[in-house]
Amino acid sequence: MAPSGWDPYKDLLFLQERMSRVFDEALMQYRGGAGLSCGGTFPPVDIFETEQEIILKAELPGLEIDDVSIEVKENLITLRGERKARQNLGEENYHRMERFYGAFERVFSLPNEVKREDVRASMSNGVLEIAVAKVIEAPTRSVKIPVE
Repeated sequence: MAPSGWDPYKDLLFLQERMSRVFDEALMQYRGGAGLSCGGTFPPVDIFETEQEIILKAELPGLEIDDVSIEVKENLITLRGERKARQNLGEENYHRMERFYGAFERVFSLPNEVKREDVRASMSNGVLEIAVAKVIEAPTRSVKIPVE
């Protein structure tokens, strides 16, 4: 018997996210790693849930909320944006270039059904926080059926 509260689908989603990240990082190394491409690992995020919400926190230092676009569709959150490089410097002027510049897009599958119309987003100290309300299902009641 499975332990109460254990959801095998959450484990599969977690595994899918991990494998996707591993392949993205391997592909980035194959392409040369450095430069203006980030693969699928920018911005780094944490996703966790409370009883009422699923919360995504993304590190976006140097960006403003207007530089970011958020879309929630079914149980997916799409995060898009762009960090622009300084206009008057070319790559030849840099001694080291480790920060990511350019457009990014990440898509995250959420482990629960969510209320797409009940989403909050805020930015503070370079951290974007997105809170999406979960669809709370009423507990199922069991009904005893008499046997004749």
